[in-house]
Amino acid sequence: MQQPIEDLQRQFLQQISLVKTGQDVENLKVKYLGKKGPIQQLMQQLRDIPPDQRPSYGKEINDLKELIATHIETLEAKLVASEEEQKLSQETLDITLPGRRKAKGGKHPLTQAMDQIIGILTGLGFSVQYGPDIDTDYYNFEVLNFPPDHPARDMQDTFYISPHILLRTHTSNIQARVMEKNKPPIRIIAPGKVYRNETITARSHVFFHQIEAVYIDKHVTLTDLFATMDDFLKKLFEQDIATRFRPSFFPFVEPGTEIDIGCLACQGKGCPLCKYTGWLEIAGAGMIHPEVLRNGGIDPDEYSGFAWGMGLERLVMMLRGIQDIRLFTENDLRFLNQFTAI
Repeated sequence: MQQPIEDLQRQFLQQISLVKTGQDVENLKVKYLGKKGPIQQLMQQLRDIPPDQRPSYGKEINDLKELIATHIETLEAKLVASEEEQKLSQETLDITLPGRRKAKGGKHPLTQAMDQIIGILTGLGFSVQYGPDIDTDYYNFEVLNFPPDHPARDMQDTFYISPHILLRTHTSNIQARVMEKNKPPIRIIAPGKVYRNETITARSHVFFHQIEAVYIDKHVTLTDLFATMDDFLKKLFEQDIATRFRPSFFPFVEPGTEIDIGCLACQGKGCPLCKYTGWLEIAGAGMIHPEVLRNGGIDPDEYSGFAWGMGLERLVMMLRGIQDIRLFTENDLRFLNQFTAI
C-alpha cells in the first residue's frame, strides 16, 4: 500500500505547482481532502490491511493528509494576499471627497425636559429625591389617606403585582418616606415614572412621568403654592402663562386643586389636545392633609405644607407643540431627531 501513497503525494505536488488562483486552491482542497477524495478512499482500504500493519500504514496516510492540508493552507494564504494587493493597486481613492458624517445620539425630549425642570426647581431651593417604581399599598395609598374603598385602589386604575404590592400610581409614594427620615423644613421634588391602567389615547397612557413637589414648614399656605407654581411655569415657558386653579378632591390634600394652563397648542381657541376647552390640566395639588403629616411623624398643629404631582408629558406637549402623547414611546427616529441637537 506504500506505493499508492507515494504516487498520490507525487500527483498532488505536481498539481499544486500549477495552481494560479484562490478558486484553483479550493478545487484542489475538495479533490484531495473531500469526503470522496483519494485520502478518504485510502482510509477505507485500511480494513483490508493485516492488523499488525495497519498502524504504520495509517500513520503514512495521516502524514500525507497533513502534508496536503499544510501546502493548501500556505498557498491559499499567499494567493489571498496577492489578490488583495492586486485589487488595492487597481483601486483609486479620491481624497477630495468629504468624509461620511457619523450620526450622533441625543437625549429623549422627555429627558431634556426633566433635566430642565429639575434645574428650575433646584434653583428654587428644592432637593431631588427618588422613590421606588414597585411599592407597597401602604406607601402608595394607606399613608396618603386613601380609605380602603377608594376607587383608585381598584384594578381598573392600579396595576397590582400581589394584593399588597403594586406599580406606583403617583410619585406621591415618596412623601411619607421623606417625612419619616427628615424634620421640617422639607423642600423636595421627586421625578419618576408612574403607571395606571387607563385607555391609551392622544392625551393619556398606561405609563407616564410625574414630578412630585413637597414643601413643609411652619406657616406654609396656599399662597406659597400658587406663587411657586407661577414662578416655575414662567421660568419653564420663558413667558407669562395663563394659569387656572380649580377646586378638586384628593385624599392626601385639603384643600385640593387642579392646576390648568392655557393651551399653547391652540392659543386657547380649542383643539383635540385640550378637548376644545382652551385649558390643559398639568397637575393636581393642594395643602398636605393633616392626617398625611401625622402618618409621616410630623405634627400638623405645628407644621403645614403643600404638594403637587405634575405630569411631564403634557408639559412637553405644550413646550414642543406635540399633539399625541403616544409619540414619546414609539421610538420613531423621525420624531426623536427633531429634538436632537446637531
